[in-house]
Amino acid sequence: MPTPTTTPTPAPTANGFTFKEWEEHPVGPEGVFPRLAHAKVTNAFTGALTAPGTTCTYTVAYTGDTAGTFTGMELVTGAVDGREGSFVLEERGTFDATGTHCRFTVVPGSGTGGLTGLTGSGSFAHQHGDTSVEYVFDYAFPAADRSA
Repeated sequence: MPTPTTTPTPAPTANGFTFKEWEEHPVGPEGVFPRLAHAKVTNAFTGALTAPGTTCTYTVAYTGDTAGTFTGMELVTGAVDGREGSFVLEERGTFDATGTHCRFTVVPGSGTGGLTGLTGSGSFAHQHGDTSVEYVFDYAFPAADRSA
């Protein structure tokens, strides 16, 4: 996603989020693999990205009892570096019995309000049993917005 008119943040920022809600529904028969499920998730973010409750939906492909892949879209309403607005994250990841690995990107053109023009990407790794997840989010705003 080339954005020649952006000024990047000085370095990736480590932050945290927690799962507030997880509601999963199977698609098709249970107990067979591969199988699909849809999940509705609410997360709470703190740090440079603050959002008390996001809206996220995943499609999960189980290849075993505790392994598979997922894709999702997460609507984030909150603030990045104090700039308020909304944007969407596109997420892709894998999971197994030990945890989850995910990479995400800001959907181009999805920023609103003070987050208009936001670009970025990041990742997280979650180990089962952890109540908080650390993530890295490397983001940029359009150059014209940085001087305002």
